Amino acid sequence: MKNIVNSRIALVVLAVFGAARAPAQSMDDLNLQVHGYATQGFVYSTHNNWDSTNSTDGSAGWTEAVVNLSMQPQPKLRIGMQARYFILGTYGDQIILDWAQLDYKVNEHIGFRVGDVKTPAALLNEIQDIDPAYPWILLPQSIYPLASRESTLDHYGAVVYGSVPLGEHIGKLEYRGYGGEREIGGNDGYFQAFRDAGLTLPNGILGPLYGATLKWRTPIDALLVGASYDIEHPSGEIDAGALHGTFQSSRLKVPCYLAKYEASKLMFASEYARVPVKSTIQFPGLPAAITPIDERAFYVMASYKITRKLSGGIYYSSVNNRQGAFTSTGSRYQKDWALNARYDFNAFLYAKAEQHFVDGTYTGFNASDNLNLQPDARMTMLKLGVTF
Repeated sequence: MKNIVNSRIALVVLAVFGAARAPAQSMDDLNLQVHGYATQGFVYSTHNNWDSTNSTDGSAGWTEAVVNLSMQPQPKLRIGMQARYFILGTYGDQIILDWAQLDYKVNEHIGFRVGDVKTPAALLNEIQDIDPAYPWILLPQSIYPLASRESTLDHYGAVVYGSVPLGEHIGKLEYRGYGGEREIGGNDGYFQAFRDAGLTLPNGILGPLYGATLKWRTPIDALLVGASYDIEHPSGEIDAGALHGTFQSSRLKVPCYLAKYEASKLMFASEYARVPVKSTIQFPGLPAAITPIDERAFYVMASYKITRKLSGGIYYSSVNNRQGAFTSTGSRYQKDWALNARYDFNAFLYAKAEQHFVDGTYTGFNASDNLNLQPDARMTMLKLGVTF
């Protein structure tokens, strides 16, 4: 878990305020802005408890509060950071730093971000920390599992970004290149099956990360297509009671293909990603345990602005592990139909409602939360949010 006192974060924060000190600027000169939101969720599910909540009895154990601070001491320099408190069942219940970065935009063609930066992979990764920005309560869990949001959102390092005009009849190309180090906390949802089996990663896993994202804004108005490619190589320590060993992942090479169409009232989006990897657990004097995973994940979604305050949407999300994961349930897949509605009472208060029809238990449903895990479930979700 990235604790707020993490030394690398402290260095980023010092750099942020160091950059903002330059010659005695007033708060007005810094263009200081403070924004945020808070949400309260409720979830009820049939058969299976979801993500460590007692959702079969109806659970309100899902709270989140986010504060975002940004300043612009110079026209080309923007500095920002975001803190988050959340609790989801037994997950979280602490304050973390989501990200803290310096952003220098030279011009439309090139800019740089450094620090604890958001990872610009896939289509929605950079906005999954901004609940008011999208209608869904849950983003498609095949690609954006909620219990792994903290680990996938950001990395320590840098991003280079910009756009290249291709001509009036060709469109524009937007690019992102990134690199650094990714830290995945030991309490991440990805490791729940390990924890169910009595294995823990006391310091999580970390390793180098680099990748690129290209998005083509086509000459067809409102249509964007693109792809991202992400490479990681994490490792760490693993414990099984008195036994202490190592966890080593093969080099992850994750391609993702994406498309989005967004007109005045209609939005359509889709992504496909593949995650092939082998994890090796080694304890001294024992044979290595090798777990192959080959996830194929995709979703298609659509939403429509019915009135100025009311919108509705639907998506289908699917993930299938073709190699057989290290899971105590043996489930290798999950299919999820979701129906959504959002109502904005005013600029500061909104509500969301969502119904999920889930087949499979690969994401979010764990043996440790259920005495008798069933192959399918229905979930009703409600969320109330305020922004400032």
